[in-house]
Amino acid sequence: MNRPTSDVRAFEAHATDADLDDLRARLAAARLPEAETVQGAAPGPRRWQQGVPLADLVDVVDYWRTGYDWRSFEARLNRIGQFRTTIDGLGIHFLHRRSARANATPLLLTHGWPGSVAEFIDVVDELADPKDADTPAFHVVVPSLPGFGYSDKPATTGWGTEKIAEAWVELMGRLGYGKFLAHGGDWGGVITTVLAGRFPAHVLGIHTTLAQAPPGLTTDGLTAAEREWTEETRDFWRHRAAYAKQQATRPQTIGYSLVDSPVGLLAWILDKFAEWTDTEDSPFETISRDRVLDDVTLYWLTRTGASSARIYYESHNSLDPELRVDVPSAISVYPRDIEKCPRPWAQERYRQIVRWRSPETGGHFPSLEVPGYFVRDLQGGLTAVLAAGGNRS
Repeated sequence: MNRPTSDVRAFEAHATDADLDDLRARLAAARLPEAETVQGAAPGPRRWQQGVPLADLVDVVDYWRTGYDWRSFEARLNRIGQFRTTIDGLGIHFLHRRSARANATPLLLTHGWPGSVAEFIDVVDELADPKDADTPAFHVVVPSLPGFGYSDKPATTGWGTEKIAEAWVELMGRLGYGKFLAHGGDWGGVITTVLAGRFPAHVLGIHTTLAQAPPGLTTDGLTAAEREWTEETRDFWRHRAAYAKQQATRPQTIGYSLVDSPVGLLAWILDKFAEWTDTEDSPFETISRDRVLDDVTLYWLTRTGASSARIYYESHNSLDPELRVDVPSAISVYPRDIEKCPRPWAQERYRQIVRWRSPETGGHFPSLEVPGYFVRDLQGGLTAVLAAGGNRS
């Protein structure tokens, strides 16, 4: 194991009272559009056809202004342990929760968009110090992507998924973790795949909720259920991915609204929590308003609406078609996720799949939607990875 270096500095989150007062003032003075023209639709997906319904937004904005407690979330981040280090001239923020167990394995968790380190605060403790003595324990590291949260905003192009993966190897080495496990979903899933494919000497194995198949594969031989997965994924990219095209081509343009208007930022992000969760009508069926607002407020206070959008500009459709992953891999495909890769396709890239799961419930944000199941599934997947040779010294 590498020796920790002195390039890592402790960090504490603390928004100024002035920033919080400004947020509340902006929420109170918000100019809202008229209601959507599907107003009055029965509860269900149709009610969200034009985006976030006005009544829902008004309710969340009111709670954000009068009831939400940012200081509680700040305190949770600080209790877990926050740090920063500089890699290739860019400040990187991360959570680091060391396990009390001597035999714990380092584990890197990478979030995506519109997520943040807030996705993992409810699962870090159980991963680090599980209640069951027979369950594996992990030294958990949760970095904020460049341009997200308390990480610095890149001032030049180049910070795509390949460079981020390289930075994560450097980060883990600085913490004394020369070999580690990795998990991710969304952009974190892409980065986890790049880590495993490019740096097998450092990555013991991976768990991901976003398997990325090579392009150009045929549906011949797929089951009916697997064909349905491919059709749903194709439908998503054809008809429901305007946000990704906007952020991949004009992140600066949408960024002005996201940094200047808290209501605009909330709507842009809440729309995705609504569409991508395993719910019938509202994301708050499975995720509390507080958890969503932890995430949105972090974006707001750090002014990262534009800088976070640029990961699409840097990396959209950039995964190397020839990249192959030979380290042990565990993959879980949640039923309401936005991209669902059939196992025969996944096997063309991930050459050693040691565990495959298709949970009965959950969507794009499983650590928030089904945190108990997510932890058990991650523990089980990484146990299989380690048993398959991922515990090599």
